[in-house]
Amino acid sequence: MRVLIVEDEQELAAALREAMESIGHAVDLAPDAELAEEFLAAYPYDLAILDVMLPRRSGLDVCRFARARKLDLPILMLTARDTLADKVAGLDAGADDYLVKPFELAELLARVRALLRRHSPRKDAVLRVGDLSLDPASGEVLRGGTPIRLARKERALLEVLMRNAGRIVPRARILEHLWDMDAEPDPEVIRAHVKLLRRAISDRHEPRLIETVHGVGYRMNADVQDA
Repeated sequence: MRVLIVEDEQELAAALREAMESIGHAVDLAPDAELAEEFLAAYPYDLAILDVMLPRRSGLDVCRFARARKLDLPILMLTARDTLADKVAGLDAGADDYLVKPFELAELLARVRALLRRHSPRKDAVLRVGDLSLDPASGEVLRGGTPIRLARKERALLEVLMRNAGRIVPRARILEHLWDMDAEPDPEVIRAHVKLLRRAISDRHEPRLIETVHGVGYRMNADVQDA
């Protein structure tokens, strides 16, 4: 998943980024409302974490911008203000939750998990293609009942492919969802991760679960039968 964090305090922004990346999310940082709105207009995000107090314009403006554009993503507001009026203002702007500073990262992560569950309840369902399964909630991957250990990036890649089983996933879409804008991976990097994923899930024999659509991207073979 790809997360936008809008926070002008550099130390807090770095801590939030590290926390989100530790659970497998790609993260983009924006220190002000203007850049945040540019990012929201250009990239598909699964979650936004917005500080209310920003230079020039507030995080409430960013929240209103996202809702005016009909962007379908959960938004968590961060603020140092703890009055009822402030909370109502955030919720009225379109926020899904509200967290008062200072806070523990463990609480923020718990709220993020709850937001993602509420926003997309179907995402908690175990994904299955043939004898391969992935539990998005726990990260558990099984092939024929045998556990498979995957690095975060390979697990995220597998989830994208399994959610789109039977459909071609273009390389550009993989880049948008799995890497933040600072990474700038080239197609060779994607191919390397696909190769690692194929090796991990023992996808060596025909028909392969992961098919390469040359010049376009990759597809999870939805017609493969259980082993």
